[in-house]
Amino acid sequence: MLDLAIPPESVIQVEEKIHIPIMCDEVIGHLNLGPGQTIVDATLGTGGHSLKILPRIMPGGRLIGIDRDQESLAIAARRLSDFKGSYELVHGNFMDIDSVLKESNVKKVDGILLDLGISSFQLSNPERGFSFQQEGPLDMRLDRTSYISAYDLLNNLNEEEISDLLWAFGQERWHNRIARFLVEARKSRPISTTAQLSDIIVRAVPYRQRYYRIHPATRTFQAVRIAVNRELETLETALQKSIPLLNPGARICVISFHSLEDRIVKLAFREFAAQGLIDLITHKPQTPTYAETRDNPSSRSAKLRVAERL
Repeated sequence: MLDLAIPPESVIQVEEKIHIPIMCDEVIGHLNLGPGQTIVDATLGTGGHSLKILPRIMPGGRLIGIDRDQESLAIAARRLSDFKGSYELVHGNFMDIDSVLKESNVKKVDGILLDLGISSFQLSNPERGFSFQQEGPLDMRLDRTSYISAYDLLNNLNEEEISDLLWAFGQERWHNRIARFLVEARKSRPISTTAQLSDIIVRAVPYRQRYYRIHPATRTFQAVRIAVNRELETLETALQKSIPLLNPGARICVISFHSLEDRIVKLAFREFAAQGLIDLITHKPQTPTYAETRDNPSSRSAKLRVAERL
């Protein structure tokens, strides 16, 4: 089991207040959990879903949690401590799910969960640089041991490369203007904070676009974060590796938060279904209930797709 520094009680209490696992009831229902099963929470985060999964696979069950964020893993270890001996936490990338299971001497599993969202715990920490709402260093790495940060991309890519990135990963309408403003701004000083980046974006977009319901920096921050963490590539690889790891009758649940992710999941599931390897449990993505979106606005864009191994 991964040896992690356990955060203080105050950190756990703050995390529990700000982070609510998305579509938890739906995930638990679709996974068809039972005693003795082996389940992979491949994007463990701070353990919100796993906390609900573990009681349902006892006695004899085993949960393997994977996450790129060591801080989140440390909190998850504290939250899941009542089930010590029934779970294994791994610091790693879920695209390496096959290697993780091989190292754990697991050949097949009874369920896999991929929750692709950035947690409220990560967003609320200014030091992580994910949010334009608080000033912090321009980081955005899910795994803080990795090399490339948002700072590196935005201060080294040329104007065309930045423009292409913003369109490909954020579908940002004003990608050309924003790229031009970014390159011009960094001539005088490096772009090093989230506040700098947000201010440049606001100046770049036309005046009438600055006061819409969605902040003008939203798509750019999404695009840069996806690029830094190679999120779409990682998802495609993880899906290709996950289906063969499922036992017959086992299910995979994937929660996505924007159209680029959902399209990758849809096409991968369609491909596997055409090969006769899976049955689509959700032919259209399931979305959160009105009550959930009311109580947890961060769930608004969530889409859940589920498939079962034949």
